[in-house]
Amino acid sequence: MATFHFDLVSPEKIAFSGEVDQVDVPGQEGDFGVLAGHAPFVAALRPGILTVTSGGSQQKIIVLGGLAEVSDKGLTVLADVATSLKDLDQSAFAAEIAGLESKLAEKQGNELDRAIERLDHFKTIQQQLNSTALH
Repeated sequence: MATFHFDLVSPEKIAFSGEVDQVDVPGQEGDFGVLAGHAPFVAALRPGILTVTSGGSQQKIIVLGGLAEVSDKGLTVLADVATSLKDLDQSAFAAEIAGLESKLAEKQGNELDRAIERLDHFKTIQQQLNSTALH
C-alpha cells in the first residue's frame, strides 16, 4: 500500500509526524478517510477520534476541533486539542466531565454557551470511547 506524510499538530505539541497508510478524520461535515494520492481538500474538524493506520497497526487520537488539509505534500491536521487514546486517563476524563457539569449553574450568557459547547464536546468523546467500535 502506498504511504503519505501525515502531521498532527496541536498548540502544545506535534502529536504525530510520519509516513502512514491511511488516516480517518472526524470532519464537521462527516468523517472522511485519506489515502495516498487523495485530491486536495480542506475541512473543519469536529470533536472525535482520529485513526492513524500505518504498517497494519492503528493509533487512535482524540481531537477537539481544528482543520485538516490534504495537499500534494500529504495530510496536515491542526487540532485545537490532540490526545492519544493510550495517554488518556478515562477516570480523570469522566471526572472532568462531572466538574464541567457541576459548574454550569455558575455561568451565564456567552460564558454559559461556551461551557455547554465544551461539555458537549467532552460527552461526544466519552460516548465514542464507550462504543464497541473502539474495542
